[in-house]
Amino acid sequence: MDEIEHKFIQVQGLKLHVAEIGTGPNVVLFLHGFPEIWYSWRHQMVALAHAGFRTIAPDYRGYGLSDPPPEPEKATLRDFLDDLVGIIDALSIPKVFVIGKDFGARPAYLFGLMHPDRVLGIITMGVPYLPPGPTSFHKFLPEGFYISRWQQPGRAEADFGRLNAKDVVRNVYILFSRSEIPIAAENQEIMDLVDSSTPLPPWFTEEDLDTYGALYQKSGFQTALQVPYRSFGEDMKITDPIVKHPALFIMGSKDYVFKFPGMEEYINSGKVKEFVPNLEIIFLPEGTHFVQEQSPEEVNQLILTYLAKHI
Repeated sequence: MDEIEHKFIQVQGLKLHVAEIGTGPNVVLFLHGFPEIWYSWRHQMVALAHAGFRTIAPDYRGYGLSDPPPEPEKATLRDFLDDLVGIIDALSIPKVFVIGKDFGARPAYLFGLMHPDRVLGIITMGVPYLPPGPTSFHKFLPEGFYISRWQQPGRAEADFGRLNAKDVVRNVYILFSRSEIPIAAENQEIMDLVDSSTPLPPWFTEEDLDTYGALYQKSGFQTALQVPYRSFGEDMKITDPIVKHPALFIMGSKDYVFKFPGMEEYINSGKVKEFVPNLEIIFLPEGTHFVQEQSPEEVNQLILTYLAKHI
């Protein structure tokens, strides 16, 4: 990991942190999810750089080493998308392949829809393309559904505030590595769903946790709760929701997101391909929500095979 370089780029009045490795004309832009950060792409960045690609992975505004917005509670996904344009412009990069994980799938596809001439292809993991607009999963799940809880101003802040940042990340990694949707009982908070004696997933080390913990200790969770969780209804003014780019969706068969109401049918019936006609779907039988960290060699090969087809 020592080969990865770190820089700060001034965009829209904020200093945004970008990790970078590799050289050459073919560029891959990595977009992290929650509770992730640029570091969640460490295995992919090094592998792709060794294969001849230039790779960049920013921390979104308000995440990790990037500056927070002046009013985190007013941050929008559009701000994030405008930041991405500013970053690749500052680095003089005309076009990119975009790879997004978890909620990073949303800006990955929206970036392709809003700036089609800047995108060569799109890969997402853990979350498929979902048409722009508000989601309705919460309508079919109990009140303790983690997204519903985190959308309530102040509730997650109070829940997370009982722990240090490292333990919050630890708990979310454990919860999101399971195959069941995190749902708390009426008298429980989401952090109560993990016992302090529960071990980390075997592919996630204490050193990894220390890295994440330090980055979230710096940034806090205020912006991360706003985007994505409190901005799902944001109107992106998309007039044509059909994605024209070649795309790849990688999902673990044991990913809890697969249990979201209607998700399995949406993916397996081919409905998702009505919106992304040039989509390839690959399931990893033992994969959980963090396939890129759980099975880096397998995921790296899938990415490289896709990129070789579309360069």
